[in-house]
Amino acid sequence: MKNKLAIIGLGYVGLPLAVEFGKNINTTGFDINQARIQELRDGKDSTLEVEAEELKQATNLGYTTSLDEIRDCNIYIVTVPTPIDDQKNPDLIPLVKASETVGKLLSVDDIVIYESTVYPGATEEVCVPILERQSGLKFNQDFYCGYSPERINPGDKEHRVTNIKKVTSGSTPEVTEKVDALYKMIITAGTHKASSIKVAEAAKVIENTQRDVNIALINELALIFNKLDIDTEEVLKAAGSKWNFLPFRPGLVGGHCIGVDPYYLTHKAIEVGYRPEMILAGRRLNDDMGSYVAKQVVDLMTKKGIHVVDANVLVLGLTFKENCPDLRNTRVIDLIKEFGNFNCNVDVYDPWIDKEEAKNEYKIMPVDAPAEGKYDAVVLAVAHNEFREMGVNKIRRLGKAQHILYDIKYILDANEVDGRL
Repeated sequence: MKNKLAIIGLGYVGLPLAVEFGKNINTTGFDINQARIQELRDGKDSTLEVEAEELKQATNLGYTTSLDEIRDCNIYIVTVPTPIDDQKNPDLIPLVKASETVGKLLSVDDIVIYESTVYPGATEEVCVPILERQSGLKFNQDFYCGYSPERINPGDKEHRVTNIKKVTSGSTPEVTEKVDALYKMIITAGTHKASSIKVAEAAKVIENTQRDVNIALINELALIFNKLDIDTEEVLKAAGSKWNFLPFRPGLVGGHCIGVDPYYLTHKAIEVGYRPEMILAGRRLNDDMGSYVAKQVVDLMTKKGIHVVDANVLVLGLTFKENCPDLRNTRVIDLIKEFGNFNCNVDVYDPWIDKEEAKNEYKIMPVDAPAEGKYDAVVLAVAHNEFREMGVNKIRRLGKAQHILYDIKYILDANEVDGRL
């Protein structure tokens, strides 16, 4: 029997995957968001991950919100988000709902592959029982599972789904081979077969945990060097002249991966009786950086005699990373909230975002364009190309005669700004 594939969830992860499979085999992309399905049918991708021409090339790909249209598939790949809640605990609601949906569709010999980031054991401990309950089928007898963690980097036009090595795994040795063969169909960089689903889950969750801890170290160094009146970037460039010094930079750590995944691992670690020290310390430090930057800016304003209460502050950038419209878990919001605590009037400008999404998600309505000569402080929060191209003179013109320019992302030279990490 030929494989007929369904991709469950058509966001930053699911759509690129669906497009690549849709160039090769019969594939249907399923999403509960009707507007998302309609825009894809119209040949547009609001996440900007897939070009219109690529969408056209996926001649075997269809889009639907109807379960009936994916009922005859024999492989289901789940690519829904796995965020954290307000208490920074794993929020598995999207994963649970997707598993319930797929469970209602399962037939004998079907395979369900998960790509969503989870803690080790989640696929077999959380998802499989749901699939069994909804389908009435028996795991590893009537249906099977695989896990192949996503490695999508939103906005990255160089590292794409096809040229990033893919970790694969299955619930039996035979299914592992089938899952691996499926991905080899589209992954030119090759695959790495993990010995178990748990190993593959653990591999994914530590990829971003490692980055998070490294960035936390650099953030802490920035705090120290600031007190010592040493420019952090100069120190990092000097240390980077050694071949094995890792090129991390300080900043706000957000997004759907680095700022989230460590909490999945620490949740499971605590559940089995171990309280992680380094990982949680790194998370606390990184989560506090927005507040730290706001206080730095306020301190510089005070030293310059700028009245803080009712001051006009411009934050340039709201997305969690540069040249990408993704607002998920952006830590720029921490910076904005802290300025609010100082009773500043905050304007946000970001040419990459959907303003309605910003309003719905964060209760922020970004300005269409910042006014010249209005601001007591300007903060470069995201390194969009548009801000780099503005240069220091255009950015400075946004400020009043007396203002502070603070650069989180090292867009400008040290001698062109009043402060930076």
